[in-house]
Amino acid sequence: MAKFTSQIRVRYADTDKMQFVYNGKYLEYFEVGRTELLRNIGLPYSELEKAGFQLPLIEASLKYKKPAVYDDLLDIEANVSAPYSAKVHIEYKITNHETGYLICEGFTSHMFIHADSKKPTRPPKVYVEKLAKYFPAK
Repeated sequence: MAKFTSQIRVRYADTDKMQFVYNGKYLEYFEVGRTELLRNIGLPYSELEKAGFQLPLIEASLKYKKPAVYDDLLDIEANVSAPYSAKVHIEYKITNHETGYLICEGFTSHMFIHADSKKPTRPPKVYVEKLAKYFPAK
């Protein structure tokens, strides 16, 4: 499994009238986790785009456990467990860095497409090669 943990501090603008992080912000936090996971394995999203690929979101699920509030430092753990599938499935856990409390968990699923035609495609060779070191050969 390829896994990486990044951090984000809750901004005041991320909170709602109840002073909790607004529920829609967690998908943005998932994006931070996903972007940093790809960067950590040596494949920044910008490189995928330069190679002519995109990864649109096709499904998302979130479960809210405890609220996060302004100025909390959050750990965003992102992991991918199926590198050879046409669908990229990434799971996330967001925890409060100081207390360890689980704040939110969920997943996003993405499909590789060609940037020019917008047609689905298999994962590019560079993606499979970068993830190969995290998965035993079949």
